[in-house]
Amino acid sequence: MRKYFYVLNIALAERLVYRTDFFLSTLMRFAPIISTILLWRAVYEGAGTERLGGLSYRNLVAYYLFTMITRAFSSMPGLAAGIARDVREGTIQKYIVQPIDAVGFLLMTRMAHKLVYYAVAAVPFALVFYLCRGFFTGLPDAWSLAGGMLSLLLSFLLGFFFEASIGLVAFWFLEISSLMFIVMSLNYFLSGHMVPLELLPPALAGLMRLLPFQFLAYFPSMVLLGKVNHAELVQGLLLELAWVVLFVVLSRVLYRRGLRRYSAFGG
Repeated sequence: MRKYFYVLNIALAERLVYRTDFFLSTLMRFAPIISTILLWRAVYEGAGTERLGGLSYRNLVAYYLFTMITRAFSSMPGLAAGIARDVREGTIQKYIVQPIDAVGFLLMTRMAHKLVYYAVAAVPFALVFYLCRGFFTGLPDAWSLAGGMLSLLLSFLLGFFFEASIGLVAFWFLEISSLMFIVMSLNYFLSGHMVPLELLPPALAGLMRLLPFQFLAYFPSMVLLGKVNHAELVQGLLLELAWVVLFVVLSRVLYRRGLRRYSAFGG
């Protein structure tokens, strides 16, 4: 395992070089907040009600702010495309000739990326949450806070191995850009990032709660919002863990079987 910790340390040092870029890109992420708050205010005023799907206007804005944190954990921009490019261009063979696993190497680099991102983004996040403190009814209880933190960690693993599995499909289909577009578009909707699942028809929302996508945005946000009771929290965490294990196994199977059919020529 020492080589993977070495990769993590190198990746941390590499990303700290670009901390100003991290800071500026983080600030840009908060730009849509104002427009989103105004949009949902117009929706509630147009509906002429104080609650939609059991959520008040304050709850919904707080939910959206929490999804920003959750998506920062679970989103893996460029991961699937990078794996597909390595397979297509033959650069994945660098992992084959060296005593290191490609998936493990990418996991360490993504972990370093997230650590540096949150170290740099802590101040902007704290400022935004302070300015929007009026939308929160208070801190979640200790059980919900602990469950929310655990769910965020699992969402990172789920997001990584899910996208890695999508990228590893390139061993069979070299061009997967169309597949990635479809999957990511569905992910944006099914994860609850676009709208909370409470605003959807009950039958559709019930189905989406069984899928892994909800754990990439919706579930951790609702836990931190204090909208998930203790029994539902335990059930949700167990289901999330099961999805993580499934995609870990799937990524390993795809990688091993993909290498069997992979051919590279030249030097």
